[in-house]
Amino acid sequence: MSGRKIARDLGVNRGTVSDIIEQKGIMPESSRKDKIQLDADLVSKLYEDCNGWVQRIHEILTEDKGIKIAYSSLTAKIRELELGDARNQRSGQVADRPGEEMQQDTSPYRIRLAGRWTPVIACLLYYRYAKVRYLKFYRSFNRFKMKCFFHEALSFWNYAAAICIIDNTNLARLYGTGKSAVIVPEMEQFARQYGFSFVCHELNHSNRKAGNERGFFTVVTNFFAGRQFEDMADLNHQAFLWATNRMANRPTAKTRIIPAAAFEYEKPYLNKLPVYVQPPYLVHRRRTDQYGYASFDGNFYWIPGTKRYDVKVLQYSDHLKIYYKRQLLGEYELPPEGVKNEKIAPKGQSKPKHQPKYRKNPTARQEQTLRTISEEVNAYLNFAIKEGRQKHRFIRQLYALHKALCSLLFIKTIKRARKYRITDIHTLERIAELLMKQGDYTVPSAQIDWQFKDRQAYHDGRFAADVDLSVYDKMMEQEDE
Repeated sequence: MSGRKIARDLGVNRGTVSDIIEQKGIMPESSRKDKIQLDADLVSKLYEDCNGWVQRIHEILTEDKGIKIAYSSLTAKIRELELGDARNQRSGQVADRPGEEMQQDTSPYRIRLAGRWTPVIACLLYYRYAKVRYLKFYRSFNRFKMKCFFHEALSFWNYAAAICIIDNTNLARLYGTGKSAVIVPEMEQFARQYGFSFVCHELNHSNRKAGNERGFFTVVTNFFAGRQFEDMADLNHQAFLWATNRMANRPTAKTRIIPAAAFEYEKPYLNKLPVYVQPPYLVHRRRTDQYGYASFDGNFYWIPGTKRYDVKVLQYSDHLKIYYKRQLLGEYELPPEGVKNEKIAPKGQSKPKHQPKYRKNPTARQEQTLRTISEEVNAYLNFAIKEGRQKHRFIRQLYALHKALCSLLFIKTIKRARKYRITDIHTLERIAELLMKQGDYTVPSAQIDWQFKDRQAYHDGRFAADVDLSVYDKMMEQEDE
């Protein structure tokens, strides 16, 4: 057959037919000149650091390492190294309509913060059509924090869909489930301010908000993998950039649509937020002590001025406002989560000098000093604290006894007290007194800097007039009368 007829019957190019005939049926060995050689050790290490999530490995190679490799080439390399299956399952596409729906849900995790495993709760808002999202983490989650999250997320995107699909959480649902669910009036009014309404999905139908569930899967496979976090502030900062910048400008898996661009298209169909929406807040009533402090959540907020009265504390998501009869007395930044027993002054003012009346006096420094004296003292503290004593008061008293005795006498007193399992501080003092009588112990003398005689103030006072003490003589005469 001629080459033309072969090409016509097989439906291929005549040049291709000519090349195959010249090769005489033997497939030539060829290799790509631009083939990227990946370091096997590097891929293995990234696979271990990212817990096998290939999407995150590909992100690190292309963005951090500058290696331009296709995703399919990376998965082929991982299969070649027999590291495991490439976890690239994809969810099916669902027909969406712009401006119709957004989804919100929470999910608990345990992650490492500064090297310690810490339980956190992730809250995610997902726009179904554009596929943009907003992510934030909390140590605990309640109705007030749910409001704060919606205000923060919707204020960032500045648009809300008509409905928000949620599960049957009692944070927003009063009673009923699914279509029969009745929303809490407080939350219904809250949603109305932003132009949307809550809708609960049916029981055991979490796939109704599959986009949100997929978002949590991506949090595990892409956000957590290969990242380290110092504290909650660092975690939320990275989560904000990841959700609103990185993921919003990354093409989606199949359609290759960029969520940020799709959101621009969807905006006319969404409900634009009003120019100003009052942020959610809680009201607390507090009294101020004689030094001008109002306590809230384990910390003390100083109110300037000399008047002391009952105040109203307005708690927002990240700050407080203190009012008296509708007059703003001060605005305060909330400390990081977990920080307690702190003095906090209003914005723009320095910390006050006085201590709050009910501020706790920690004994960590005194305890550390006692434990470093000797092994006997360290062992005694372990025994005495476990005996149910008032820890801080006992440590202060024991530290005062340590300052009053020489080191050798103090250690012998502690050894005797531990032998007879004594924890009463007055008994410890009698033991020390007994040991002083039995042994050759002396009370340590005070340290005096004898150079004070060379100071000008000493010379000025040395030749000053004698103090008139006659007033005390008159007081004694009056008492005798």
